[in-house]
Amino acid sequence: MAIEIREHQPGKDVDDFIRAGFEVFRDDPMWVPPLDFEFKERLSPKHNPFFNRADVTLFTAWKDGKLAGRCSATVDHEHLKLWKDDTGFFGFFDTVDDPAVAEALMTAAEKWLSSRGMHKMIGPLSLYANDEIGCLVEGFDYPPNLMMAHSRKYQGALIEKTGCEKEKDLLCWKYDADQKFPDRVLKAWETIKSLPEVTLRSVDPSKMESELGIIMDIYNDAWKGKWGMVPALPDEVKKIAKDMKLILDPDIAFIAEIHGKPEGMCIMLPNLNEAIGDLGGKMFPFGWAKLLWRVKVKHPESSRLMMLGIKGQARSNVKRYGGLSAAMYVEVAKRGIAKGYKWGELSWTREDDAPINLGIRSMGAKVYKKYRVYRKALA
Repeated sequence: MAIEIREHQPGKDVDDFIRAGFEVFRDDPMWVPPLDFEFKERLSPKHNPFFNRADVTLFTAWKDGKLAGRCSATVDHEHLKLWKDDTGFFGFFDTVDDPAVAEALMTAAEKWLSSRGMHKMIGPLSLYANDEIGCLVEGFDYPPNLMMAHSRKYQGALIEKTGCEKEKDLLCWKYDADQKFPDRVLKAWETIKSLPEVTLRSVDPSKMESELGIIMDIYNDAWKGKWGMVPALPDEVKKIAKDMKLILDPDIAFIAEIHGKPEGMCIMLPNLNEAIGDLGGKMFPFGWAKLLWRVKVKHPESSRLMMLGIKGQARSNVKRYGGLSAAMYVEVAKRGIAKGYKWGELSWTREDDAPINLGIRSMGAKVYKKYRVYRKALA
């Protein structure tokens, strides 16, 4: 059957692009429909400051007149400025189980990126590495956590059939509240807590923008040079602060200060997906009330540890602060357990980041999901 590819301009004709997700995941009980208004804002240059640094287009695939898939293509100029690798991204790659549909969408993304001077593409990145990233290849029996992607079981194989190869696997770790802390990890926590110059203070929601500025400063230092890392610009930080304030639980998000200076951070957030799973993407007429009660009053049973990082200066003082990372893991786990959270996802980590993965494994966490990022050379 003939396959038609339609191109859509972000911020305008995005309804079919959004609806494609509902078509692809229609019978998947693990999929969590995104909130319609939030998704539209994310795809809108008027509301999402990411578009100030990037060129983006959207594609949908139609087979026999029926919506069969979607894909985005992105040129992130900040990524190009930092990495100088002539690489663009494809993302939101969700299709029916049909190699021809996958091939048609991938070809559209390739041509669009090639016409803008890109020599390689990687993905799925929706819209870039600080958003949802990767195609789920393991862990289909669990719904996606906050700001994590979901895929059909066949999607990775279809991507590979288009000529894409593995770039990197990203790991998601599951930590259950009833797990015991290893003795050596507890000792590290006790040692760090006993140091008079170290304070683990909760993030202040009333100062969210300045707090996030501190968090991103630590992030930029701790992740500098690592695969996929691109700093968030000031206008993006403002938007993130506004969004994060709505769901932040300050009891499970804190900054590590040494002699009064921020040197580390640990940001765990309630799993919003647990609260919106049955809303069908709609907030009206009663969705707002349900969401606020579930997040602010009842709060979800699960959470996601999104960021844990330490500045280089503190990392270099191994003798005194070598246990800070382990101590922050224990601290956030203890805080989460005290609040009634039953489990948390620690995500994501790069498969080849041995020190971080070793630290998480030492806490007793186990890999329960795996996402794959692909690459392809462009003509």
